[in-house]
Amino acid sequence: MINVNDFKTGMTIEFDNNIFQVMEFLHVKPGKGPAFVRSKLKNLRTGANIEHTFNAGIKVGKAMVEKKTMQFLYNTGDIYVFMNMETYEQVELQKSQIEEETNFLKENLEVEIMFYKNEMLGIILPDKIEMKVTRTEPGVKGNTTSSATKDAILETGMLLKVPLFIDEGETVVISTKDGKYASRK
Repeated sequence: MINVNDFKTGMTIEFDNNIFQVMEFLHVKPGKGPAFVRSKLKNLRTGANIEHTFNAGIKVGKAMVEKKTMQFLYNTGDIYVFMNMETYEQVELQKSQIEEETNFLKENLEVEIMFYKNEMLGIILPDKIEMKVTRTEPGVKGNTTSSATKDAILETGMLLKVPLFIDEGETVVISTKDGKYASRK
């Protein structure tokens, strides 16, 4: 058991018959009344974010979430196949479990898969991923607006806003946190 006063960002807890990751927390000591902890929690099973206020001193269960590094192999429709690089064991995840991450998955990409008591909760992507631009319009000469962007289609089919100087065949670096262009390789 863990006291809510000891919350740290990224910690995983058992609460309300689910597994949550602490995204943010704030200890509040009002001038009148008891102290409390206001928190933002992410449900690791559904991906939903909730806000919950705990009274100070309440204890919740600590969820022991194991992370294993695996390599993305391929997908067949709605099934995504990953392989453990040490044991060569393969696991399958449904598209519904990793809906937001599918745009970033390309063959041979190494990700971390979260497990809780043999239940797969989802994947953790690297912070930045390199991808090749497969289709984009040529940049217009003379357009020097500093923040001008155009649409580009990446090798996974993802649509991305890139600066005008990016051409087809170039490799770009994308932030997986917000899905935006970070730099050119």
